[in-house]
Amino acid sequence: MDYTIFAVIIFVVALLVFGGVFLIRPRRPEAPPKAPPQEREDGAGTTTAEPEAAEEQGAGPVVVAPEPVPEAPPAPEIEMPPPSAGRLVRLRARLARSQNALGKGLLSLLSADRLDDSTWEEIEDTLITSDVGVTAATQIVESLRTKVKVLGSRTPEEVRGLLRAELLAQIETDQDRAVRTEPHAGVPAVVMVVGVNGTGKTTTTGKLARVLVGDGRSVVLGAADTFRAAAAEQLATWGSRVGAPVVRKDEGADPASVAFDAVSRGIADGADTVIVDTAGRLHTKTGLMDELGKVKRVIEKKTPVNEVLLVLDATTGQNGLRQARVFAEVVNITGIVLTKLDGTAKGGIIVQVQRELGVPVKLVGLGEGPDDLAPFDPEAFVDAILGDAE
Repeated sequence: MDYTIFAVIIFVVALLVFGGVFLIRPRRPEAPPKAPPQEREDGAGTTTAEPEAAEEQGAGPVVVAPEPVPEAPPAPEIEMPPPSAGRLVRLRARLARSQNALGKGLLSLLSADRLDDSTWEEIEDTLITSDVGVTAATQIVESLRTKVKVLGSRTPEEVRGLLRAELLAQIETDQDRAVRTEPHAGVPAVVMVVGVNGTGKTTTTGKLARVLVGDGRSVVLGAADTFRAAAAEQLATWGSRVGAPVVRKDEGADPASVAFDAVSRGIADGADTVIVDTAGRLHTKTGLMDELGKVKRVIEKKTPVNEVLLVLDATTGQNGLRQARVFAEVVNITGIVLTKLDGTAKGGIIVQVQRELGVPVKLVGLGEGPDDLAPFDPEAFVDAILGDAE
């Protein structure tokens, strides 16, 4: 019995000793996680894993392709337009396209062997259908009849000289035809461009910017035609070509605020000229015409408006004159821009529009090219529609 108890005690002690040794035995430390292979960048911009790391992975050097970097769009190339001097002379061939109805037609009638009453009536009709206007046509015919009687003989040179003198007398004016675009008192000159949709108003604004840049001026453009998103996009394209910044806002924004911001930008940049393109307002919409007056008043809180140029389509005749009268009632028009004066345009509109508004034609558009806008020169204009003297 005693031996049995003694054996049990020995077994329990042995069990405790061996079990304690197993429990308190230090655990083997776990291996730290392998660090990712270190990368290095070679001179060509390609990322490569270090050789040691690659060897541990059982492979050669690991090449990691760099993330593609999106290419920035190329900056538009800045163009240098030709200066304004001599533009009308250079574009004379395009202007001469409209000489058949007016210039050559009149020269042919005046050179007839006999100038009776029916011939003089035909001369007057030719002038009227060329949009010279009834009053001006009557004055030209009466003056020519008197001079022909006094002169007696009518050589081609004499006839051309008589007609040239009469047309110049109707077109020339004592008013200054220069577009006032020079800065003054530390602020830029401000030019507002107004007109009905379809006359080429926004295009004229962009072309005028090219004329000024060609003359060495710095220009800021204001896209105040916020009723047409395409107008702002079109103006931005014109500005980018010559490096002229364009101030614009979202479609439907207040046009007066855009014009004000454009003038503020011009002052901050020290620009020479700010050109504000306004909405092509229908002359029958009184509310829109009132808003045009508001644009001018808001600009004048910052600086005076130096020019208000009305853009007219030379092919519209009497309709264009009606538009001109309404615009003149809202803002003080200082000059006319006649577009589409090439091709089938009737050049006599210059005489009538100057009589109706009492303001000079300052610029003429003679085609679709970017540099087809030219300062108006009465002598070059008359010589173009009459053609070269033989």
